[in-house]
Amino acid sequence: MTVTDAPVLPHGVTEQALEIVSRLPREERIRLISGASMWYSEALDSEGVASFMMTDGPHGLRKQNGDGDHGGLHESVPATCFPTASALAATWDLDLLEQVGHALGLEARTEEIGVLLGPGLNIKRHPAGGRNFEYMSEDPLLAGRAAAALVRGIQAEGVGACLKHYAVNNQETNRMGLDTIVDERTLREIYLTGFEIAVREAQPWTVMSAYNLVNGEHAGESRKLLTEILRDDWGFDGLVMTDWIATFDRAVGVHAGLDLEMPSSTGAFDARVSAAIDAGELSESDLDTAAARVIALALRVAAERASRHPAAHVDAMHADHHALARRAAAAGSVLLTNDGILPLAPQGSIALIGAFAEAPRHQGGGSSLVQTTRLDTALEAMRARLGDGATLTYAPGYDAGTGEATDAQLQEALAAADGADTVVLMVGLPTSFESEGYDRDHLDVPASHVRLIQAITARHDRVVVTLSNGAPVDMPWADAPNAILESYLGGQASGSAVVDVLFGDAEPGGRLAESFPVAVTDLPSNHDFANDPRLVQYREGPYVGYRFHDTFGVPARFAFGHGLSYTTFELGAPKVTGRGAARKVTVPVTNTGDRAGSTVVQVYVHDPVSTLHRPVQELKGFAKVTLEPGQSADAVVQLDERSFAVYDAADGAWKVEAGDYELRVGLSSTEIVATKSIRLTSDDVVTEAARPASAIATASEFARLIGRPIPASRPAFPLHYDSVIGDLDQTWLGGRVKAVLTAQIGKMLPVGDDTPDEVRTTMEAFITNMPLRAIAMASEGKVSFAQLDTLLTVLNATGLKAKRAARGEAGLT
Repeated sequence: MTVTDAPVLPHGVTEQALEIVSRLPREERIRLISGASMWYSEALDSEGVASFMMTDGPHGLRKQNGDGDHGGLHESVPATCFPTASALAATWDLDLLEQVGHALGLEARTEEIGVLLGPGLNIKRHPAGGRNFEYMSEDPLLAGRAAAALVRGIQAEGVGACLKHYAVNNQETNRMGLDTIVDERTLREIYLTGFEIAVREAQPWTVMSAYNLVNGEHAGESRKLLTEILRDDWGFDGLVMTDWIATFDRAVGVHAGLDLEMPSSTGAFDARVSAAIDAGELSESDLDTAAARVIALALRVAAERASRHPAAHVDAMHADHHALARRAAAAGSVLLTNDGILPLAPQGSIALIGAFAEAPRHQGGGSSLVQTTRLDTALEAMRARLGDGATLTYAPGYDAGTGEATDAQLQEALAAADGADTVVLMVGLPTSFESEGYDRDHLDVPASHVRLIQAITARHDRVVVTLSNGAPVDMPWADAPNAILESYLGGQASGSAVVDVLFGDAEPGGRLAESFPVAVTDLPSNHDFANDPRLVQYREGPYVGYRFHDTFGVPARFAFGHGLSYTTFELGAPKVTGRGAARKVTVPVTNTGDRAGSTVVQVYVHDPVSTLHRPVQELKGFAKVTLEPGQSADAVVQLDERSFAVYDAADGAWKVEAGDYELRVGLSSTEIVATKSIRLTSDDVVTEAARPASAIATASEFARLIGRPIPASRPAFPLHYDSVIGDLDQTWLGGRVKAVLTAQIGKMLPVGDDTPDEVRTTMEAFITNMPLRAIAMASEGKVSFAQLDTLLTVLNATGLKAKRAARGEAGLT
């Protein structure tokens, strides 16, 4: 056989792995494609294949002691808690993010982790998404490039990264059984593009499939998503694993391109996979491919570990990483407003108000919870910064855990403010307001925080507000303070970083990676968000975030890309070079102020005439530039065919229409400072498609967009595998079963009388939304799927009988 005749191996499969698989009996191959425990893969001792550990880590390693859990309750090893994704993306600094990735990878390697489960890059479709702090942006280009930078850094340390959650996982409400209905063009242009960029630019070792369904298919069972798009189209060459307890039918998943079920279901699916092969529903080759990918990854992890020197001393490493976390937190801080009060001078008398100053809200809740190596507070950092040069008075003003305040706390805060030259007021969202497992039902900060802002700004003329939150908040009071600094969830060094920015020791380097709406009701996605427990319709199409605000003339309170600086910049006339769609945009930038600083040059593409409806402009490139006073440099942005293309769903292809395009250079999506027109020639012909009359498609328009009738929301009864524990309350018997299950699950979780309310809320959501299939999957072999089927039959029969009796109908015979 010549080299050219050699068979082409499936993506992610090596010859060595395939050779090992060829020697294994079927039961061994089936065992390999499920985890050995909560965090480990199966080992294959007879072939010298060791298991490897996976652990959470979008913004910090969460290696749990013992078998652990996936809800963030059990203790984990100390690790550096970096800013969450919402803050990291706001840096718009890919070099910095790659450095953070290196640090994450190094800490993971030090703890002998094979795969770090992150980054997350789902689109922020709606600002109330409970997990938005763990995601990058409302824009797929920014999300994809930011994620790719983190992946490059992590994997440069010999640790695999895991893109998640693939795909269209944009809300937490009933995430384990929600069917997301989205048209093909929107799917490709908005919700898959970020994953595509990260896959093509960084070649992640793994991808994690999401809990939800996409257009009627479980994400982990969609051959279209896992094989046709991810592998065949984008060239993904790694392993696909499920989210934890996300498996619905493992045999169907393996055929679709799923490789590894996580965590272990203790063999619950094994017999079904074997039976599917016997019935011809699953091929042996599909099983072999999945098993070979698991082996290939295990061998890769072992080889990387063996080839690298031990990490530096742990204490020194953590000290370096804390400094990096501090720098990243400042770089992701966005100065929303400033009348000149900032930066502050370290003199006079300053009142620091807000319990977040001594109990920082620095990270999100749920599975990304990190046990920090240390935790800086703004109170201690400000005391150290001021020294003897100024007088500092502190008042908590509210309870950091609940956000509630007594009249006495309010009066204490007002008294502290009355005696100060300047007031720094720290407000935002307590942990219970946003977490994995549930969505927010409003964008408000606690009422006590609003009362503080209103009362203090009414009687004081020098007030700075800092925000600690993972996602946008409603700010009808935005014009009252002299300055507002959005610090997001800045990680373990956030307290020091905020003080660095307030006093000008670091600049506010952030620019918004998401729009802050004036009112959540303005948003077309609000029409269908977390209002149906089993179905969500993306009727807004591509009009998410700034794409909506800019196209339909509904201003955001703070626009995508917005952020002020402590210096000023002047952008010169852009120069466009290149041929066809391969264009280079060069923009001269000069720092015209008296301080060093950075700015982000953003390039948006506008198509004046298009066969398809499309947003008025879309971000297609950006460059962050840091300059000394008086210094000039060129910001360079490269464009390509995808910068101008639309997805033609009828032909299943990206196409660029011939014609004139306008390149818009700006400092935000609304602050466009220069434009340049170019003409492209192309033979592409775009198929005409339905065009909604407004930002929200009507039912008939949406049916045309998706090419079929809109599916009905799956009824809560009869019960099925995707039903959740909360659904059991529909019948008396189901309620009894729910009580038993809740009690049993509760025993496995370290929840006691001293457990914080926000943790209880997260765990209650986790239990209530756990799918019934998990009864078999997480029972450690005590409950089989056959027994679960019997239970569901009984519950449905008794429930139907009860419902008929309630209607006065004849009972079952």
